[in-house]
Amino acid sequence: MAVLERSYKRFEGVLTPEWSRFLIIPRHAVRDVFRSKLFTAFFALSFIWPLVCAILIYLHHNIEALGIMRIDIRNLLPIDAAFFQNYVITQGTIGFFLAMLVGPQQVSRDLTNNALPLFLCRPFTRSEYVVGKMSIVIILLSTVTWVPGLILFLLQSYLEGWTWFADNIWIASAIFIGSLVWILLLALMSQAISAWVKWLVAARAALLAAFFIPTAFAAVVNEIFQTRWAHIFDLRALIGNVWAGLFGTFVSQTVDDRDGRLLRGVIMSEPPLWASWFMLFLICALCLWLLSRKVRAYEVVK
Repeated sequence: MAVLERSYKRFEGVLTPEWSRFLIIPRHAVRDVFRSKLFTAFFALSFIWPLVCAILIYLHHNIEALGIMRIDIRNLLPIDAAFFQNYVITQGTIGFFLAMLVGPQQVSRDLTNNALPLFLCRPFTRSEYVVGKMSIVIILLSTVTWVPGLILFLLQSYLEGWTWFADNIWIASAIFIGSLVWILLLALMSQAISAWVKWLVAARAALLAAFFIPTAFAAVVNEIFQTRWAHIFDLRALIGNVWAGLFGTFVSQTVDDRDGRLLRGVIMSEPPLWASWFMLFLICALCLWLLSRKVRAYEVVK
């Protein structure tokens, strides 16, 4: 545009509020993600287990359907804290694979194509950029974890009555908090790996290895030293202990009966819940530090 024309005018439209500017990133990224038929199919299949859980809840309160199918209500799973904990574990596992498909490609593409200066030269801070990239994973995983979980809880409360709702409202908080902790962990880890590993296949492999290699290491250490304290390095065990603590099923000590005789059993002590929470906090802090080292408007190449 030639300066002599003097046709430049200040933007007179409605400005986007500062608190919601980060949402511009997931608005376009989610649209791009669903262009993949593989991801769309996997995302649709992730709602099968919530549908099965809804059917089980409905059957518990439909005597006619049970009579037609000749099913004893005692043979069905009880709708209690353990039921919703199994739901969170199943959907959390599905959410991990969704995060593995979506997360590792977000920051790496911007770094590879030198697009970060284009983001950060606008009224867009580094924190808003990171939150925007994380919100892609957070939004997608929320739709398959705690959102259907709370709907199932409300369905059970509606069929069972107000008394059940009042007595078990803590289950709803366990569903939300447990799912949110898992989602934040996956979002931070996937973005940190994406920032440091630019090759998409290697980034996905690194995210997969971050969960399964420590599990194997912890299993070997536990077997050698007859303990459960190595679970402090196992991400799967850490989040499992956190979920168990939220749903009231955490067991601090177990008996490992190796020879089939209780007299020769070995008492195994799990790390306390506060240790699991603290380790998850340290992992999230490490991911934020790694992101802060890479998400910059410039890069010094030696």
